[in-house]
Amino acid sequence: MRLLKTTGLTTALFIFAASGFAQVEESAQPEKNPTPPGTTRQDSRGTEQVWVPAGTFFMGTTEDEIAGMDIPKWAAVEIPCEMPRHEVKLTKGFWIDRYEVTNKDFQAFVEDGGYQKEQHWSPEGREWLRGQSPDSLPVKCVEKEEPDHPRVCVTWFEAEAFAHWRGGRLPYEAEWEFAARGPKSLIFPWGNEFDPKKANVLDSEETTPVGNYPQGASWVGALDMSGNAMEWVQDWLSVDYYEQSQMVDPTGPSEGKRKVEKGGWWGSNIFVSRSAYKHYEDPPTYKDHHIGFRVLTPVE
Repeated sequence: MRLLKTTGLTTALFIFAASGFAQVEESAQPEKNPTPPGTTRQDSRGTEQVWVPAGTFFMGTTEDEIAGMDIPKWAAVEIPCEMPRHEVKLTKGFWIDRYEVTNKDFQAFVEDGGYQKEQHWSPEGREWLRGQSPDSLPVKCVEKEEPDHPRVCVTWFEAEAFAHWRGGRLPYEAEWEFAARGPKSLIFPWGNEFDPKKANVLDSEETTPVGNYPQGASWVGALDMSGNAMEWVQDWLSVDYYEQSQMVDPTGPSEGKRKVEKGGWWGSNIFVSRSAYKHYEDPPTYKDHHIGFRVLTPVE
């Protein structure tokens, strides 16, 4: 038996015990001085991150949201992955990189022996790594790797290892999507209408420096979440996952063959630039010049 009684700012819990009623005092006051959304900090390696508080939003999409969009045939097969639109609750706040990981950032990992230090790699990552020629890593896939451009041409395993080296991990899809669209569940990070001036997407021929589109910031100030480079996230892909997924702190399917990527990319289109879009075809061993990533640091 449990009775709840509220008196002023204190809630008294009365718990039935064998000897009678035991009273436990419990504060009903909200958290004192919560960290405001978008607060910035530098992590232990000097990377700027923004704070995303716990919260609730609608993940995925509806037919109405994409009605009238010019959807390429190759992208239309992805639509079932986004449905049904459903409410998701994230119970813990977290820090996420304000910018996509840059070539300069990644070079620090390389120079610190990131490819040689197995503690940064998962068992599957180590297996992949052993199959590579040490002299071939990291792969250079663009003619000129500008220091402030996003690091692309990395597999999911390399992104995972870098994140561990940074003291974090790749974001789960729900975390990434909440950082992009916020509690209002916006279609794009900045609102519900696409604006080509707010993202490196349409008619682009290459990446740009990270943060080059400040007007395209998300509600917490994260940049390039709709364009520049598409981004690896933690989750395996499952077409029907939203029909069976947990609604609180979802972490994606426990296994799979392909990893989810989020956000549009340079030279792509409006449809794939939506925050709900998930790319659907790449295994964790894949890499190309459209795919980058950012790091999330959880708070225990």
